[in-house]
Amino acid sequence: MDQQERTRRAAAARQATGELAAKDVTGVAVTWIDTSGVTRVKAVPLSRLEHAAAWGIGMSPVFDAFLLDDSIVSGRFAGGPVGDLRLHPDLDRLAVLTALPGWAWAPADRYDQEGDPHPLDARGLATREADRLAAEGMAVKAAFEVEWAVSVGGGDDFTPACAGPAYGMTRLTERSGYLRDVLQALSAAGVGVEQIHPEYAAGQYEVSVAAEDAVGAADTFVLVRETIRAVSQNHDLRATFSPKVLAGGVGNGAHVHLSLWRDGANLMAGGEGRYGLTSAGEGFTAGILSRLPALLAVGAPSVVSYLRLVPSHWAGAYACWGLENREAALRFFTGSVGNRSQAANLEVKCFDAAANPYLAIAALMAAGRAGLAEDGTLPEPVDVDPVSRDDVTPLPSSLGAAVEAFEADAALREALGEAVIDTVAVVRRGEIALFDGMEPEEIAARTRWKH
Repeated sequence: MDQQERTRRAAAARQATGELAAKDVTGVAVTWIDTSGVTRVKAVPLSRLEHAAAWGIGMSPVFDAFLLDDSIVSGRFAGGPVGDLRLHPDLDRLAVLTALPGWAWAPADRYDQEGDPHPLDARGLATREADRLAAEGMAVKAAFEVEWAVSVGGGDDFTPACAGPAYGMTRLTERSGYLRDVLQALSAAGVGVEQIHPEYAAGQYEVSVAAEDAVGAADTFVLVRETIRAVSQNHDLRATFSPKVLAGGVGNGAHVHLSLWRDGANLMAGGEGRYGLTSAGEGFTAGILSRLPALLAVGAPSVVSYLRLVPSHWAGAYACWGLENREAALRFFTGSVGNRSQAANLEVKCFDAAANPYLAIAALMAAGRAGLAEDGTLPEPVDVDPVSRDDVTPLPSSLGAAVEAFEADAALREALGEAVIDTVAVVRRGEIALFDGMEPEEIAARTRWKH
């Protein structure tokens, strides 16, 4: 970070400080997401925001090697007591947290003491991948769906906060005040909510938000999740975003919607390929499809993820694509006639909320960019439940298999860097060892409140 950028950030902070003070904000939470997908935070009083924006907030790099139980592993690039980083809040994404009176939020960019980007800063990686696509004249629009389940009562057991049927109006009625407050808090934070509804699992809801640039989509995912968590607490409820809340139930996904754009045109529509795909849209999609086993190491990154990623649960457990096929890992969505130039997109169904959203979106863009370079083409789409087809390959059924595929993928290694590949692998194997020998019920219980 050069002096010009420090000066720009300081000026933005001075302006923001006055605006926040007028809204009775006294502190700013500055967050980053660790390799295990846990939101970590350091906060500053409003009077220190300008200094934090320009010079950062001190933070150990050891968090890159944290497991979800806060134990620490060690790899070639992360772990141990030595070193320091600086968290610089990005005030372009500053939001007031109305569900946490007196608080605002901003995502962090992580730099070292010399002012260089930290190689394990996932938000920086996502920005870099977006810049690489921009250099080719393209951009990604994206959005994360957010699913969560709500519990009542104390302790760590899960007791559904509503009793109505899946997707039932009864569930909205039971928790109408709660859902109203979720909508109000998200609106106040500047989030463009498109819909909210009860989901399939016990006590489960989902919110969908408007598509935006790739890094912005990851920021919004964090903001939505932490806002829901705060509103839930205000209603004496407890929210979980875990991929598997109950071992025998349906899990929480974090489906990613992606579309590729060039010169204002959606490359997922208006082409001569299947379902209107352009050649670039097909290449981008093919790059993701061919690397799905490897991408699971960042998109379904926990042992508990593989309790969710099973057939016949609409989790996307098969390495295939299909038009509106909710059992395919990649569901292609054209949108309605008359709106396809805006609506057509690709939904990655096999990802969940244990993922670091910045790392997930960076890896997806890297895979798509590799597909473009390869002039990738798609296999025939699958238009039935893939469980009925012997020629459709299931995705890896364990985290260990996904990690092996991740380490072996040359395109992801080139894009993300050796430090990311090594650290992700070390952290994932640390979690595998942590849960080794446990039954699904215990795995679900121990991860239930971590994300």
